[in-house]
Amino acid sequence: MVEIKTPEQIAKMREAGLVVAAVHAATRAAAVPGATTRDLDEVARGVLSEHGAKSNFLGYGGFPATICTSVNEVVVHGIPDDKTVLKDGDIISVDAGAVIDGWHGDAAFTVFVGSGHAPELVELSRVTEESMWAGIAAMRNGSRLVDVSRAIETYIRRQPRPGGGKYGIIEDYGGHGIGSQMHMDPHLLNYVSRKRGKGPKLVPGLCLAIEPMVSLGTPHTQVLADEWTVITTDGTWSAHWEHSVALTEEGPLVLTSPDCGRAKLAELGVTAAPDPLA
Repeated sequence: MVEIKTPEQIAKMREAGLVVAAVHAATRAAAVPGATTRDLDEVARGVLSEHGAKSNFLGYGGFPATICTSVNEVVVHGIPDDKTVLKDGDIISVDAGAVIDGWHGDAAFTVFVGSGHAPELVELSRVTEESMWAGIAAMRNGSRLVDVSRAIETYIRRQPRPGGGKYGIIEDYGGHGIGSQMHMDPHLLNYVSRKRGKGPKLVPGLCLAIEPMVSLGTPHTQVLADEWTVITTDGTWSAHWEHSVALTEEGPLVLTSPDCGRAKLAELGVTAAPDPLA
């Protein structure tokens, strides 16, 4: 069953989304050469405590940390620790969530550590982020879930990869419904699959976590012995971007963006729904 939220519930999710945005801002600033991924986890823990929120990652299925920190070839679900020290030239994806009064927010970003990154890495992150926004812009009343998948995939496929070749759209992981739980129906592929059909119709009150994951090579992944850390099978580096989005009568509302996605969606010719907390 797809959970449809009331405007009041969406407003509560917006509260959680703003906490996630604060976690992002703090961990982005902390992702510097010499910092450990455990350092970033502690920063996130402090922000959540300051806002009276809880991590929806900690303890989820036994996950042992507040956030996920995925460095270089790690696609998703990297576990923060004291051994992983960020170096100049690394890229790291931080996936973070928050719960306020039982309502969830979830978002991820990729950031460059230090300087001197190869153009192909800069472009990888840009393409992944822009494909996310293409998917968000496709959240329209009356459309289908597959329209979001198609928008994400189409954007990625149309981007030339520096040095040639194609981007790998990660196949084993994708977006999801979100609300009273972090992961809910429907599952959102980042590509179109005939086997999955059109998916449910998009209606006001539907909330999705839209999260493309893209590599410089393969779309295939494997899980390490810790049963969490997901890496590309060919060792190529990857990027991960995510926002939680509510569809309202007035259009998409990006719950985890400070400005509700207003500026970015305007570039795409889409009007973001007003902030329910304003």
